[in-house]
Amino acid sequence: MEQESENYQKESYRTTMAVPSSSLTTTSVHVTALDGLVNVNSLFTIAVFVGLSLTTPGQRSLENRSSCDADIAVAQKLLVFEVVSFSFFLFSSLIAQGLKLALNLLNTKDVDDAFRAHINLKVLRFGMLGSAIGSVMGCLFLMLSMVNVIQIRLGVLSCGSKSAAHAVVAMVVLVSSALLVYISTAIYAFTH
Repeated sequence: MEQESENYQKESYRTTMAVPSSSLTTTSVHVTALDGLVNVNSLFTIAVFVGLSLTTPGQRSLENRSSCDADIAVAQKLLVFEVVSFSFFLFSSLIAQGLKLALNLLNTKDVDDAFRAHINLKVLRFGMLGSAIGSVMGCLFLMLSMVNVIQIRLGVLSCGSKSAAHAVVAMVVLVSSALLVYISTAIYAFTH
């Protein structure tokens, strides 16, 4: 009797929300993807705080020329980019955690069935897209902040520090390439 009442409530909920049954899905792949996104965002968040802890204003660069030392404006930009990066990673992680909560708790009653849940596929896709955009923006601002860390530690780019220029070029090329692959994969996944 209780099972029938529960089934009726679920069916009533679906019809009152006017959600077509074709847009409901049951999958553990989404939960796994969201877990991965949260884990990667956590690692990037650690990088944000490591970047902040390694840099102090007035620090001498390794270039040993006072003209290569970064001024306070570089340290200020570093702080701003780190905070914005952290904010995007937190935004992305909170969306992913909210989607995981919806997938794991709201639509399942059986503990063994924790990785399969009925959810509106459009809502899930929109949430995952928002989370992916947050991660991409967090990566971009983290890269900008790391440029400032490099300038503080190895010398400002305008003074001709070869080690700083090589580090920045390598980072920008590698991170941009990885972001291109990530964005291309995400677009492909959302369009197919």
